[in-house]
Amino acid sequence: MLRAKHTTGLVFFPAFDWAISPNHPEREERLLYTQDQVLEEGILDISGITEYKPDLATIRDIRRAHFCVPDEWAVTTESHFISAGGAKTIGMAVMDRQVKRGFALVRPPGHHAMRVVHGSRGFCNINIEAVMIEFLRTAYGVRKIAIVDTDCHHGDGTQDIYWHDPDVLFISLHQDGRTLYPGSGFVNEQGGPNATGMTVNIPLPPNTSEEGFLYTINNMVLPILDDFKPDIIVNSAGQDNHYADPITNMNFSAQGYAKLTELLKPDIAVLEGGYSIESALPYMNVGIILAMAGLDYSRVREPNYDPERIRQGYDVTEYIEKLGEKVMRFWGERGEKQAELQDGKEFDERSRSIFYDTDNIIEKQQEKIRICRDCGGAFRIDSSSDLKNRVLAIHVPVGGCPACKQTAYDWYESADDGMYDGIFLQDRTEDKYLKRNRKK
Repeated sequence: MLRAKHTTGLVFFPAFDWAISPNHPEREERLLYTQDQVLEEGILDISGITEYKPDLATIRDIRRAHFCVPDEWAVTTESHFISAGGAKTIGMAVMDRQVKRGFALVRPPGHHAMRVVHGSRGFCNINIEAVMIEFLRTAYGVRKIAIVDTDCHHGDGTQDIYWHDPDVLFISLHQDGRTLYPGSGFVNEQGGPNATGMTVNIPLPPNTSEEGFLYTINNMVLPILDDFKPDIIVNSAGQDNHYADPITNMNFSAQGYAKLTELLKPDIAVLEGGYSIESALPYMNVGIILAMAGLDYSRVREPNYDPERIRQGYDVTEYIEKLGEKVMRFWGERGEKQAELQDGKEFDERSRSIFYDTDNIIEKQQEKIRICRDCGGAFRIDSSSDLKNRVLAIHVPVGGCPACKQTAYDWYESADDGMYDGIFLQDRTEDKYLKRNRKK
């Protein structure tokens, strides 16, 4: 009997009752074809590969990662709770050592959902990886976590959630934001003043193929991971870098994704994008599953796979090599950069405008963070949208120091109820969530 070298857990959730529209690329068929392929190939008959059924995430799970406006029910459906719950199920299976590795093949996806949520953007309502990670930090005491986002689109939501967190390394390799939604993810986006360098963006040029992606993994991602030494590695396994994907401009393949997974050795993978529903996604998912299990994936091929046709040009190779030098230089200089950003400051502020392309919402944010050398820093976000909702969202980080915790509670208690529709406090030191609504 064929046996997995690394025991591997799988969760499937196609979300039959959720789609943006019947013909939208993010629809249930994305996973139905994969399920069929997995069954046809006998993947679930391999000893050491186990299927789990997704559990439901809870309101409390979501509140560790998000401030939902006006509340969780307004911005989610049951499918979002099950999708996040499927990621949580796999995370628990890995942490409980039922399996060595796990892959949550679930939808809806989540990596464009930021900490404050007024609606859906980039097909995402809640960040399913962040919901899972925050649960694992609370339930298992996991400290150092690395998230490697291999979706073709920049994982701007995950970046936002962990922008100020010095214990979470976020690495995103994606198509250059000058050529693709969401238009972000540049090398100089390195994290907030208390976590400078813990955000690593690697914007790859269009037409990057297997050579470029694997060069990036070997020469940038793996050295940074070796330096950071995470307790667990989470792969946001978006698969829309494929040459057949209808909404991107890259030239990766199923073989390439499997090899990337073999090199990365993620403890947990969570499906994100990937919209070549029939001709690519099933093959990529099978390749990733086999690679996670430590099995031979050399025969996994898309029907029209032609490595010569998708080979990258010399100009792309040269660009990526120079990009790598810059990425590694920034990583090496992160300590000096953080000292420069913190020097002489008690607080730091930033203003942002965020567009929710799926729901056509514009959000305005004013953020203030306490500069701290002992923790990630307490911060507050004054957020309003053109739906006429205004909230004050206050955060105490995991491992928050007493001074930051006191600052956060002072902000919460002194906030004017008449100015905001909701005042929220997310205290991750006590796994507590407080909320006050506008006084009538």
